[in-house]
Amino acid sequence: MDEPDRTLDAVGPRLKHLRLRRDITLTDLAAETGISASTLSRLEAGLRRPTLEQLLPLARVHGVTLDELVGAPPTGDPRINLRPITCSDGSVILPLTRRPGGIQAYKYVLPASADDREPDLRTHEGYDWVYVLNGTLRLVLGEHNLVLTPGEAAEFDTRTPHWFGATSSGPVEFLSLIGKQGERAHVRAAPKID
Repeated sequence: MDEPDRTLDAVGPRLKHLRLRRDITLTDLAAETGISASTLSRLEAGLRRPTLEQLLPLARVHGVTLDELVGAPPTGDPRINLRPITCSDGSVILPLTRRPGGIQAYKYVLPASADDREPDLRTHEGYDWVYVLNGTLRLVLGEHNLVLTPGEAAEFDTRTPHWFGATSSGPVEFLSLIGKQGERAHVRAAPKID
């Protein structure tokens, strides 16, 4: 079996995983893509190989690139072609920088979660600055349980036990800048004009 065959054979399970992650039926996906439910079922089961005409609407509906959908190997400069990291809990981490030794920037998208979810606090070396873009971010920082909304930011030493989560109100998107210990984000305010 050559590389293109192996790549195409792996598309079915990936399609099924993406659909189940979105918690939609084949009928709902058929309505969104214009591809019949029976064809989608055969694609997911690996009984039919996808065409480009099928992959394009599926990638659009699932919010992934064609490369991600077919599991294409990374190409080009990884500092330019940064790929999202999908976690088992449905969260997505998008690296925005890959500069060694400096502040690293990430965009996080976390799925909605129960408001009383037990946090799994972590610690590590560094300093973190977070800024909420959309949704509501629950930040547990030591003994503090903070709720941040769009436009709000927090910065902290990552040796303090911390955890990020969304709330039941929906998913949350936020930026995170992580630097070495003592390397902090600097905020400059415009001078007050009378």
